[in-house]
Amino acid sequence: MTPFADANPTGPDPLRFTVTTWNINSVRLRIDSVLRFLDAAKPDVLCLQETKCPDDAFPLKALRGSGYENVEFAGQKGYNGVAILSRFPLITRSVMPFCERQDARHISAVLGPEAGKAAGIVLHDFYVPAGGDIADRDLNPKFAHKLDFLQELRAWGGKRSAGPAILVGDLNVAPLEHDVWSHKQLLDVVSHTPIETQALETLRGEAEWIDTARFLTPEPEKIYTWWSYRSPDWQAANKGRRLDHAWVSPDLKDTVRAVDVFREARGWERPSDHVPVTLTLEL
Repeated sequence: MTPFADANPTGPDPLRFTVTTWNINSVRLRIDSVLRFLDAAKPDVLCLQETKCPDDAFPLKALRGSGYENVEFAGQKGYNGVAILSRFPLITRSVMPFCERQDARHISAVLGPEAGKAAGIVLHDFYVPAGGDIADRDLNPKFAHKLDFLQELRAWGGKRSAGPAILVGDLNVAPLEHDVWSHKQLLDVVSHTPIETQALETLRGEAEWIDTARFLTPEPEKIYTWWSYRSPDWQAANKGRRLDHAWVSPDLKDTVRAVDVFREARGWERPSDHVPVTLTLEL
């Protein structure tokens, strides 16, 4: 696909379409932050992870009241959970289980005809397991689960149906050297170990997903989307990692215009340790 301006310079104005991904770390606890962000940024789609909310307690009324009438979610009590909020109708909702677990780590939907030029785009929202603290699958079942999840994600990616698609979420891996504050010091820390980074980059490359943040902002520029709660002054220390990702299928590559990290949200009251990341396409 060629850029819109080159393909049809005298045609109608392109559609600017925005998708935000955000690990909210409890949607009920941080519903005010979600509403604040929606009011300020007004993305076309917001994908949440780690909602930590069973379906019967999901704050659907509050979110629809903010102008996002189209909401799909999959949750469970106290853990995991994913949701897609959209200004446009969503069709063909789907939830994939991984590692023989029904643990609410994926949801997908297709944008309906009302989305105009964005109609038919498949949205995938993922929450990859964090993996615990010990980077050894034999000593740490959580790390073993993470590696198995990534392997199944790789197998799924190879079967992905043709057509435009966007994959976002907290993938819990900072794959590149400058996606962390110190490559050398974090090589044996879960989220940046070679076995994880190679797994993520392999599955992304095999399915030809475009890592939009690095497509627009190549290394060595640092990009972070997460700052630990353990830091007494996260802003001064700035020991971040890029754990939150926005990928597009190859047919959307030339529509990518911006990836914005909303760092300000990390300083809000009772913040998530992740911040919103917004992908802008021009269709």
